[in-house]
Amino acid sequence: MKVRPLIAAIAAMFALQSGLATAAPKASGKAATSKVAKPAVKKAAAKAPVRKAAAKPAQKKAVAAKSATRGAKAASRASARAKGPAMRVSLRKPAVAAAAIAAPAAALADEPDTPLALDGSGMPVLGSSAFYVINQRTGEVLLERNATEVLPIASITKLMTAMVVLDAGLGLSEPIVINEADIDQLKGTGSRLALGTTLSREEMLQLALMSSENRAASSLARHYPGGEEAFVEAMNVKARLLGLWNTRFHDSTGLNPANVSSPRDLAKLVAASASYPLIREFSTAHERYVPVHGRMLRFGNTNSLVRSPEWTISVSKTGYISEAGRCLVMQTWLHQQPVVMVLMDSYGRYTRTADAKRVRKWLEQTAIQRLAAAPQGAGG
Repeated sequence: MKVRPLIAAIAAMFALQSGLATAAPKASGKAATSKVAKPAVKKAAAKAPVRKAAAKPAQKKAVAAKSATRGAKAASRASARAKGPAMRVSLRKPAVAAAAIAAPAAALADEPDTPLALDGSGMPVLGSSAFYVINQRTGEVLLERNATEVLPIASITKLMTAMVVLDAGLGLSEPIVINEADIDQLKGTGSRLALGTTLSREEMLQLALMSSENRAASSLARHYPGGEEAFVEAMNVKARLLGLWNTRFHDSTGLNPANVSSPRDLAKLVAASASYPLIREFSTAHERYVPVHGRMLRFGNTNSLVRSPEWTISVSKTGYISEAGRCLVMQTWLHQQPVVMVLMDSYGRYTRTADAKRVRKWLEQTAIQRLAAAPQGAGG
């Protein structure tokens, strides 16, 4: 009887040991699984930063590509802009034009003051597509490009407008009224001379020359004997008398792009204008206050150079419409010599005045002997 309990106890012990052996691998399996899972997580975590780091260079490349594309587009626009004026006009001096296109950007920057750059021929690189610079006393051409090209002249027209008004001998104190006929229906430009504004012919003349007031120029033509049609005819007759064979006028303001001339003709126009004391005075005045509907309004000169103490300017006129670009004509004095500058079809707001500064600097540096050698008593 004692044997059976003993056998049962041994069997129970054997079963207990078997159960423990079975349970140990299960626990060991869980532990193994846990140990394998942790490295996997670490690997996954390690991969994530790698992907993120790889994404950053890709983003940088994309940004760099976009910047390069933008830079290329900007360069293309700048190149097209620089080439635009040269393509609109047939070039008489391809070497000079090519140098202007290939010039450093700083040389043709649209800024009030820019450095002087010279092309391979030693000529100044300018932003105007056509120009003509002449010593008025001797007739020597100092600088030119496309001097005979016929181009729209915009408000340079008003120099002829002033000459026709003064040639007619009309009373300068006569009152002139702005009315609806003076409103610009062609370009839609505005004016501070409101309808009903009454000024003297003298005041209208100065505002037309100094501030390039279109309504003032229009009113001067309307109040001419025979009206605007007779006035425009007188402008063209005057042009023939002055030998301006490439010049045509269709209105008194210059808003009509059919008003055309060449740089060489405009140099003659400036020289003729300089013989009128009032044109010299009015076109170079800094400012004038005039009464408009009970208020005194200030009108300034459209050419900033007339206010510079570095310049001695006898005649000045600016012009702008989209077809003409920005234009500037002047009679200025360098070393006691009258120099006429005609700058046409400039592409930027400040380019025409910057070109005038470049021309002056170039004359002072490289061509001063021409001016200094000119006989003091020659010409007129």
